[in-house]
Amino acid sequence: MNSRQRVLAAIAHREPDGIPVDLGATPSSGISAIAYDNLLRSLSLKDRRNWVYDVVQQVAQPSAEVLDYFRIDTVDLGRTFNTQDRDWYDYTLLNGSTAQQPVWFRPRKQADGSFLAYTGEEAIAVMPATAISYDQIVFPFQDGYPAHYGSNLDQAMGRIHWAALAHSPWDHAAEPDFWDKLRANALHLRATSDRAIVLSAGCNLFEWGTFLRRLDNFLMDLKRAPAQVARFLDALMERHLSSLEKICRAVGDVVDIIRLGDDLGMSTGPMMSPETYRQLFKPRHTLLCQYIQSHSSMHTFLHSCGSIYKLIPDLIEAGFEILNPVQTNVRDMQPDRLKREFGADVTFWGAGADTRSILNMGTPAQVKDNVRANIEILSPGGGFVFNTIHNILPDVPAHNILAMFEAVDEYR
Repeated sequence: MNSRQRVLAAIAHREPDGIPVDLGATPSSGISAIAYDNLLRSLSLKDRRNWVYDVVQQVAQPSAEVLDYFRIDTVDLGRTFNTQDRDWYDYTLLNGSTAQQPVWFRPRKQADGSFLAYTGEEAIAVMPATAISYDQIVFPFQDGYPAHYGSNLDQAMGRIHWAALAHSPWDHAAEPDFWDKLRANALHLRATSDRAIVLSAGCNLFEWGTFLRRLDNFLMDLKRAPAQVARFLDALMERHLSSLEKICRAVGDVVDIIRLGDDLGMSTGPMMSPETYRQLFKPRHTLLCQYIQSHSSMHTFLHSCGSIYKLIPDLIEAGFEILNPVQTNVRDMQPDRLKREFGADVTFWGAGADTRSILNMGTPAQVKDNVRANIEILSPGGGFVFNTIHNILPDVPAHNILAMFEAVDEYR
């Protein structure tokens, strides 16, 4: 099998010839810029550039050389944009090393060492002096929902850092030839790589409520004002379905996996009751999945952090084929339980290494034991793509990343 066949076999719940592995095909399955810098220092590779393509999370884009070195089976379509050195400029990471950010991103350093990110002259996000990512500071609907949507919603969404500071390819979405270029790049990537192609498309529902209203307000809205929430979600759905129409037309026959996002879990359980999910979000998630599946050959991937065990049956019914990051270090998300109850119906993309307490603080031997145990549980019969539980964070030492891949290689 080649890489693409390996990933697609796993999604089809056929056991591939080896464990398919992802690194950096999505902004929730990659590696932070500092951890990547440390990794590069431990490898004898020629390409030493550290391109930070997701500026909000400060996540690096692994080079083609790194993907080859670790025999990665997936690739992000977004990496086909911003491909020249002139698209980037040097800046200094918190550990003092040099990395590169896109030329369009120009945060302003403050007297206290923090950085403010702007859209126009409005500060929309801050990275404190000792932090490793940007935090949202603008909540356009904090004081209430608008009487009418339309341009009001578009303008409000444009003030949120996840949209205003979007990672590639969406940082080029306003260009007049964007959709033609997206298709041309996808076709070229398909012709030159045997990896499974992934496109991250967002289409968040719950999270957009938290971005615009603020988390505390939106959680109360779910109980106190469900009709208002439904009207807001319907306005979002118009935009999401319009985006999906363009995506499916441009690359729906080329891209293998489309990633949607909605963080629905906490460490102790879902952000909402299953009943609330079924009332407000499941019907709309179902429409998104149905549109993708009826207008493309792409597989549906949902990124949803936290303990979502109680929602998984509904997520499967809604049409999601893949779940990520499969946070097995929180309540109810034990890997054997997930595999036993849902392994025949959904693919687990993640759960391969515990980034909270083992990959960052364990010994290489402990990392290998953790990886082996997870693979032994999750890989039989397919339905598993190896990745860490979310991104590899700055506190993960390079020798543990190498130990993780050494353990994975035992199953390839």
